[in-house]
Amino acid sequence: MAENKSYFFCGIGGSGMLPLAMIVAARGAAVSGSDRSRDQGRTPDKFDWIAGRGIALFPQDGSGVAAGQTLVASAAVEDSVPDVAAARALGLPRLTRADLNAALFNAADTAVGVGGTSGKSTVTGMIGWILERAGRRPTVMNGAVMRNFAGADTPFASALVGDPATYVSEVDESDGSIALYRPDVAVVTNISLDHKSLDELHQLFGDFAGKARVAVINADDAESAPLLAGGNILRFGFSDAAAVRGSDFESLPDGCRFTVHFAGDSHAARLRMPGRHNAANALAAIAAARSLNIPVAQSVAALADFAGLARRYEVLGQAGGVTVIDDFAHNPDKVAATLAAVAELPGHALLFFQPHGYGPLRQMGQELAASFAGGMRDGDRLFVCDPVYFGGTVDRSIGSEALVADIVAGGGDAVHLTTRAACGAAMLDAAKPGDRILILGARDDTLTEFGRELLERLGS
Repeated sequence: MAENKSYFFCGIGGSGMLPLAMIVAARGAAVSGSDRSRDQGRTPDKFDWIAGRGIALFPQDGSGVAAGQTLVASAAVEDSVPDVAAARALGLPRLTRADLNAALFNAADTAVGVGGTSGKSTVTGMIGWILERAGRRPTVMNGAVMRNFAGADTPFASALVGDPATYVSEVDESDGSIALYRPDVAVVTNISLDHKSLDELHQLFGDFAGKARVAVINADDAESAPLLAGGNILRFGFSDAAAVRGSDFESLPDGCRFTVHFAGDSHAARLRMPGRHNAANALAAIAAARSLNIPVAQSVAALADFAGLARRYEVLGQAGGVTVIDDFAHNPDKVAATLAAVAELPGHALLFFQPHGYGPLRQMGQELAASFAGGMRDGDRLFVCDPVYFGGTVDRSIGSEALVADIVAGGGDAVHLTTRAACGAAMLDAAKPGDRILILGARDDTLTEFGRELLERLGS
């Protein structure tokens, strides 16, 4: 990024926009932006931190858009948004977040792209941590705060700014933008229904993997099987077909342990994160690092210190014998993985779920209901509020009541309460020592605040 470049980020506080803004600002570009959440008074600490980094923030009314800038805005942002209208009136170029990120990614000497329906943020963070520990000084673009890189001065460390020559990034298939990336190493964690049909996903991920020098593919995932036909494949997983293979998985109260096998050698691995799915994520990261000539033993040692990501089964604390956990699970695969991790431990689960939009409920509501109904144990209970909605034009005819009806029909214990506050009160009333309260959902930073409020009320 040349020093005379100037970018205006519409929605700068978003999980994909903020790290990208940090990266281009660190490379000498002028960065400013706006965000509807800031205008609504949501997550003020985040926006104070952004402003403290020298980034000028404006109301999302078009007042911050000026001549000479490039507008960066999600493809989903409507033309009626004042910033977009102002940029159009000035004749400014417009890039999506993926356009700009792909340009940075494709310019790197070594580019590692991490795609897949679930686990890609965690695997991106793991690869970044392995490379950082190995002295490679990577630039990492993630969709979640990486706790190893977070600190008092960097509480929102969803990006790591390192050498531009090594770029590790989560890539998104939901809008098709994965097609923009030209990876040296392509990782596909798994493939399942989320935003697109399986036929579309097979095509997108197949093209992505086919471009790479090495494609790291999940040998345990049936839907990834069509990707295994290429000659540039490094398989990971627990099956015998995996080159980077896990075995002897064991759940622990504070994480998990397992054995990693590669090229005749075995390595004892331990994670500070629970669940077999996180062990699989670790195998993917180890395979990607091996593709960059980092020994498996070195990766295993680094991952023992990997602290995980914010909102990925993040334990917020315990009070009154009840543990409160914050998690990003929002699609069928992620929900199934989270519930499987919970099921490995004693105690009942009181689950709160805020659907991340009305559109996703139409697209995958039945599959989501099946994941909840199939993963909940006797004594577990789910509380669902209305979907997140920040405005705009969207069909709201199918809501949370339909999801809950399908879960109940599938044998799950679930209830729809329209507001988050009502769900919180019901969970606090039901919680007993030894239980776990899980906060599930996406696209809403205030979910973590909600979890912390419940924790505080448990301790009062």
